[in-house]
Amino acid sequence: MSKGELIEIKRRIKSIKNTQKITKAMGLVATARFKRLRGIVEFADEYFNEVSNTFRKLYCDEVYDSKYFSENNENKDLFIIITSNTGLCGSYNSNIINFANEKVAKEDYLILIGDRGYQFFKRREYNVLMNIPIQRFPSFDDAQMIFNLIDDYFTKGKVKNIYIVYTKFINSVRQEVEMLKILPFEKIQEKNKEILLEPNKLQVFDFSAKIYLQSFIYNSLANALASEFAMRMTAMDSATKNSGELLDKLQLKYNRIRQGTITQEVTEIVSGAEALNSN
Repeated sequence: MSKGELIEIKRRIKSIKNTQKITKAMGLVATARFKRLRGIVEFADEYFNEVSNTFRKLYCDEVYDSKYFSENNENKDLFIIITSNTGLCGSYNSNIINFANEKVAKEDYLILIGDRGYQFFKRREYNVLMNIPIQRFPSFDDAQMIFNLIDDYFTKGKVKNIYIVYTKFINSVRQEVEMLKILPFEKIQEKNKEILLEPNKLQVFDFSAKIYLQSFIYNSLANALASEFAMRMTAMDSATKNSGELLDKLQLKYNRIRQGTITQEVTEIVSGAEALNSN
C-alpha cells in the first residue's frame, strides 16, 4: 500500500470530522427549536380545539345562508401547501411535495409557505398566488394574511374548494402529511336550536368563522414547524451517528494500511541487513 493512500484516507477522516461537528451543532439547534415549538403546538392545539368547539355551537338553520357554505361553480381549487425554507430535514419536504403534486392540477391556485415548495411548483409553472417564507415560529400575522386572500377568492366565487396540505405533528418520532378541506363549510346534522345571538345569528357566525379559519391556519403552521424540526433533529442525529461509524471504518483501514507499510519497511531493512552480513 502506498503512502499516497494513507494521505487520502487521512484527508477523508479530517473532512468527515468537520462535517460531524456541523451535524452535531445543527442537531443541538434543532433540538432547542423543537422543544420550544412542541410547547407552542400544545398551546395551538388546545386553543384551536376550544375555538372549534365553540364555533360548532353556532350551527343552526339561519347560518346556512352564510357565504362560507356557498358552493361555487368554478372548477378551480385553491391549495395552501406548507414546506420548509431549507433542506437537511429528512423526507419532510419530499413527503409534502409528492403528496400535494398528486392532488394539484395545473389550473388550481397555490399559496406556498416555505421556499422548498415554492421552488418546486414555480419551476413547473403552477399558478402561484403567494409565496411566504416560513418563519422561525408560527405567525398569526401570516395566518391573517392567508385568510384575507382565501376569503377574497372564495367569497368572490373564484374557486370551488380550498384545501391545506401540511404535516401534522403527532409526537417527536411520528408526523403525518394531511390534506384538510377548509372551505366551503359542510352542513351538519346536529344543530343548536336554542341559541340566542345578537345582532343576528348570521353576522355572529360570519365573524366567528374568520376567527375559526385564522386559528385553523395558525394551528397548521405550528404543527408543520414542529414536524419540520422533529425530523430535522432526527436527520442530524442520524447523520452524526453515520459519520461516526464511517470514521471508525476509515480509522481501522488507515491503521491496517499503516501497519502493513511499517511491516514492509521493516522487512526491507532486515533483508538489506542480511544481504550486507552475507557479503
